[in-house]
Amino acid sequence: MSEQNEMKWYVIRAVSGKEKKVKEYLDAEISRRADLQSLISQVLIPTEKVYSVRNGKKISKERNYLPGYVLIEAVLSGEVTHVIKDTPNVLGFLGTSGEADPLRPSEVRRILGKVDELSEMGEGNELSFIVGETVVVNDGPFSSFSGIIEEVNDEKKKLKVMVKIFGRKTPLELSYFQVKRE
Repeated sequence: MSEQNEMKWYVIRAVSGKEKKVKEYLDAEISRRADLQSLISQVLIPTEKVYSVRNGKKISKERNYLPGYVLIEAVLSGEVTHVIKDTPNVLGFLGTSGEADPLRPSEVRRILGKVDELSEMGEGNELSFIVGETVVVNDGPFSSFSGIIEEVNDEKKKLKVMVKIFGRKTPLELSYFQVKRE
């Protein structure tokens, strides 16, 4: 393959919130047209998992890591540029004066590495807490109470927090997701 026909990563600017539609449209167009299959290898939306607690249950949700952007690995020759630019909800390429500038290999490794790291972490992305640290309860009957960590159990992801209720210190056993740092 010559330098001109080498696969490179490009950033497409998309309407924020419509990244999945852009990816779906491009994937459908690639599978429909044989000439594009050899010129576009993959379309990627960098996402990360975010955890929150609602009604005492841990909920995981995927969130865009780079909102408003879609990554594409392609050879921008022939009709490929026009197919991408004419895709609904695409604003153009990220680059100088709207022209497609390829990402540097170091940037690609950093972005893809970060995405891989975030997806591999899964549940391991919780912060570790330290004894003596002040935290605020954000879930359950003691929501918005402030307390000091007495014990940390990293295996079970549990904390023993001393909270002042009616002037008396009361120990609470809480999960990592039920508290946040003050």
